[in-house]
Amino acid sequence: MSATAEFIPVHVAVLTVSDTRTADTDTSGNLLTDSITSAGHEVVDKQIVADDIYQIRAVVSRWVADPGVEAILVTGGTGFSGRDTTPEAVLPLFDKNIEGFGEVFRQISFNEIGTSTIQSRALGGLANNTVIFCMPGSTNACRTAWNGIIAQQLDATHKPCNYVKLITARRLSGQDCESRG
Repeated sequence: MSATAEFIPVHVAVLTVSDTRTADTDTSGNLLTDSITSAGHEVVDKQIVADDIYQIRAVVSRWVADPGVEAILVTGGTGFSGRDTTPEAVLPLFDKNIEGFGEVFRQISFNEIGTSTIQSRALGGLANNTVIFCMPGSTNACRTAWNGIIAQQLDATHKPCNYVKLITARRLSGQDCESRG
């Protein structure tokens, strides 16, 4: 039997993808940064970029290469309009997809917004041992993703498994998930 896990703060970067939001009007990015710090983690960077595949990819690529960034939360650009390009920007960067993130996000969202949830292309993945979660740009969608999935997966005390040991391995010793026994 393993010892009780201790909380480990994660270094998180937040990217808002929007053609219209500013630092003053970025309610989704601000909700995420407030949630991150309230949970005891550290926001190491926060940016807003236009919904442009290459601007998104440039920022996320830089963060993936930065050993000081362990998790990236992206809000916006996951819909179906012509300007929604977040999935196309980040998918090529993934070493591994987290299929379950989009699936569970849409499952939780279905209870909130019904079948409109099928228009979400929320996705997650791992790149260079950095976990990346991409969610819709609405503040409510960010709240749903944080409260329903991300908060637990960035919490080292969440059982039976979370991403913390994997993504903090560069600064802490790694440890595998516990068995569900």
